[in-house]
Amino acid sequence: MSTADLRSYTVFEHLRREGVPLRASARLGDAVGAALWDRDERTSTRYSEPTHHTISLYVEGGERIRRRRGNQILDSGGAGSLCLMPSGVTSDWDVAGHVLLFHLYVPTAAFDRVVAEALDTDPSRVSLRDETYFRDAYLETVIRAAMLPLDWNEPADRLAASHAGQMLMAYLASRFTDRGRRSLPVRGGLAPRALRRVTDHIETSLDQPLTISDLASVAGLSAYHFARMFKQSTGEGPHRYVLRRRIERAKRMIAEGDGTFAEIALACGFSSQSHFAARFREATGMTPRQFLNAASVAGRRRTQDRDAGRG
Repeated sequence: MSTADLRSYTVFEHLRREGVPLRASARLGDAVGAALWDRDERTSTRYSEPTHHTISLYVEGGERIRRRRGNQILDSGGAGSLCLMPSGVTSDWDVAGHVLLFHLYVPTAAFDRVVAEALDTDPSRVSLRDETYFRDAYLETVIRAAMLPLDWNEPADRLAASHAGQMLMAYLASRFTDRGRRSLPVRGGLAPRALRRVTDHIETSLDQPLTISDLASVAGLSAYHFARMFKQSTGEGPHRYVLRRRIERAKRMIAEGDGTFAEIALACGFSSQSHFAARFREATGMTPRQFLNAASVAGRRRTQDRDAGRG
C-alpha cells in the first residue's frame, strides 16, 4: 500500500518526512492505520499536537531512547516498552541507536465510538491517558502474535489485522482512560436476519479484501460490537470464519478443476499463490497439489464403484 494512504496521520507523516525506513504500513479498517519503522540514528523528535491517538511498541531495541517531559527524563526499558500518545499531546524524544518500532494510529472518532460502547458513557467525558514506557502483557501479545506476523496488505490477513486493532482499542478504552475499568457484557449474538446478511455478503465477497468495519456495516453495528456478537452467534471470530470459507471454496474449486492454483488463489481472496498455499496447508494439512491428487484418486474410485455397480 502506498504511504500516501497514511499521510493523514501526523505521527506517521513526521517520521516519513524525517526519512525513517518503513518496513510495512497499511490501513486496517475504521480508518485505523499501522506502521512498522526500522530506525537507527541519533536525533531528537517532536510530535507536535498529533491529530490522532498512537499506540507504540518497541519490538526490538530502543534501550537508548528517552522522552523529555518538562523537567522529567523518562528512560526506555527497551524491547517490550509501550507508549500511549493521545491526540493533541505534544511529546519530545531523544533517539539514539536502533529500534524496530510498531505504531497503531487511531483516529479520535474511531476511539470515541469504542469508548461509547465499552464504557456506556459520553466520549467527551473520557480521555486516553498519556502513558510512557510501561509494560502490558495483553497489549504486547496482541501486537506480537495477532498483528506483526500478518501481511497487512494481504486481503486474507487484513480482516484478522483489523480485528486485532479493534481488540486493542477496546482494551485501551476499558483500561487506559480516565473512567471505567470494564467492558459491558455481550448481550446476545446477531439477529438471524443480520447474521444472514453478513454471511451472504461474505460468500459473495470471498475474492475481495474484507475488514471488520466492512462486515459490521452490513450488520448495521459498530465494529466493536459486531466482532463479539458474530463470535457468539457462530462460535468463530470473523477472521477464522472468513478464512474457513475461503479454504472451503478453494477445496471445491480444486476438486472440480476450476482453474489453476494461481487463479484459485485470487478467486478466494489470496493475493499470491504462495500465500494461498501456506494458508491452505495450515488449514488442511496438505498442499493444494496434494489435495488435488487426493481428490483425483477419490474421484476415480467413485467412478470405478459406479461402473462396477452398473455391471
